Amino acid sequence: MLYSLIDILGTIAFAISGVLVAMEKRLDVFGVFIIAFVTAVGGGTLRDVLIGNTPVGWMTQPNYTIIIIVTVVFSILFAGRLKYFRKSLFLFDTIGIGLYTMIGIQKGLDAGLLPIMCIALGTMTACFGGVIRDILCNEIPVIFRREIYATVCILGGGIYFLILQFPVNPDIPYITGIICIIVLRLLAVKFKIALPSIYRK
Repeated sequence: MLYSLIDILGTIAFAISGVLVAMEKRLDVFGVFIIAFVTAVGGGTLRDVLIGNTPVGWMTQPNYTIIIIVTVVFSILFAGRLKYFRKSLFLFDTIGIGLYTMIGIQKGLDAGLLPIMCIALGTMTACFGGVIRDILCNEIPVIFRREIYATVCILGGGIYFLILQFPVNPDIPYITGIICIIVLRLLAVKFKIALPSIYRK
């Protein structure tokens, strides 16, 4: 139940972030849908291909496409209200990576992978939809900038496996991991915490 809810919320969050980027680029309705779609399912598609889970999830479960279509229509209708929130893209993107990291980790566990591989899979699931979105919209992907992004997914995944060692309710590690990723990213941006650059003048 929790896993399904997280999956739905992650799909919605990333679809909205895709819509916001597409609208900033003044794409038409079809373009907005495509960007929202690849943002929502891009990371999951890569994940499923890597673990041999084919056909990939959105091809066998039409509810993903339905959720994305409804989200795109809702976002377009209420675009005026979304624009009032200057940090809306950042917020939905942050929520998305928190939710999708845990989805990817669970998929890795289901495939019998080691914890470190599960964390890598979770990070890919969370980040690569945004990478595809930014490339299609002619932007440098966030994951390649100095801004903390994939790092918080790795840290959140590590915290998840750490809490998993204790006799707690199975939902607690999931929820804690998601919250940690979201909070760490918010703090990193607020206090301008970034990885060191190797660029030299």
